[in-house]
Amino acid sequence: MNETASLRARAEIDLAALRANVRVLRARAAGAQLMGVVKSDAYGHGAVPCARAALEAGATWIGTATPHEALALRAAGLGGRVMCWLWTPGGPWREAIEADIDVSVSGMWALREVVAAAREAGRPARIQLKADTGLGRNGCQPADWPELVSAARTAEGEGTVKVTGLWSHFACADEPGHPSIAAQLAVYRDMVAHAEKAGVEPEVRHMANSPATLTIPESHFDLVRTGIAMYGISPSPELGTPADFGLRPVMTLAASVALVKQVPAGHGIGYGHHYTTSAETTLGLIPLGYADGIPRHASGRGPVLVGGARRRVAGGVAMDQFVVDLDGDTVEVGSDAVIFGPGDRGEPSAEDWAEAAGTIAYEIVTRIGGRVPRVYLNEIPTGSL
Repeated sequence: MNETASLRARAEIDLAALRANVRVLRARAAGAQLMGVVKSDAYGHGAVPCARAALEAGATWIGTATPHEALALRAAGLGGRVMCWLWTPGGPWREAIEADIDVSVSGMWALREVVAAAREAGRPARIQLKADTGLGRNGCQPADWPELVSAARTAEGEGTVKVTGLWSHFACADEPGHPSIAAQLAVYRDMVAHAEKAGVEPEVRHMANSPATLTIPESHFDLVRTGIAMYGISPSPELGTPADFGLRPVMTLAASVALVKQVPAGHGIGYGHHYTTSAETTLGLIPLGYADGIPRHASGRGPVLVGGARRRVAGGVAMDQFVVDLDGDTVEVGSDAVIFGPGDRGEPSAEDWAEAAGTIAYEIVTRIGGRVPRVYLNEIPTGSL
């Protein structure tokens, strides 16, 4: 039995697929740079290996949500442009400045804190001003934009900051034709024009996320930010499947069947006996549960490939395990149970699990927990480039 087969469970991460996806996305946004977003541990895939693979495939920026995620990349030796955008008061501004990380500023409080940190560090901070063009989350409202831009220009004049970017984020880019798309683009252009008239000279202007990269070419500007699409998952089933866009899922989640046994008709399975066998059958025990990220909401519905056939979770997903009804088939203990993957062997996709759990595929891959080891395929040895 090989090393991966002997693991209780594993998430295989195909870095060749990730690199190919980056190349496809770069071609979609020809003329724009590409930021590979690796927030939340690269959507559960592993931030450092995925960031390196994205850079190998031509990404020129790496994006994270939190400053601690960005600092971890630097600590791992990752060079190049790195940006982070989710800050709270008292955040590690000075550490980010000293690590040459671009930091997002959405309001006056953040600008004041980053200016103070830059003075302490004795070097200018690289900042990107975020505009709230209609998403209503982070970002500066149009009414407050003139004050923020003016203050940022003053700080530039003092040498405490360099405004490297002007950016925003879509609310409904995954819904082609939604009226908010054109409205947000118009607001963004106006806010960029105001900043540039005030003297801001950004290195990059960017608004496009994964769905906008795939379907809204007028939003590409200088840079596109690709998250979920980089991992080979469609940002929305309505937009198309991964294959429709030339993308390949990067993660395959599998487990080793822990037990196979025969049970009689009328046998209850799991807590609450929400599933009862209709006839004498065989059961397979899969050693993954909601503590590993298997959604409990997919109880009784989640699809799994076992013994060459698709099965469904029988009964509830427990903390550490769930059961599948093998319909009388014989499966060897230690055989692979493939929860999701690219589909080459007929296995379900992350989207299939999202449908079973009533959620989105983003959540399915991102929630896979830390006790599931990541096994990296097709790595390029460091220093061989």
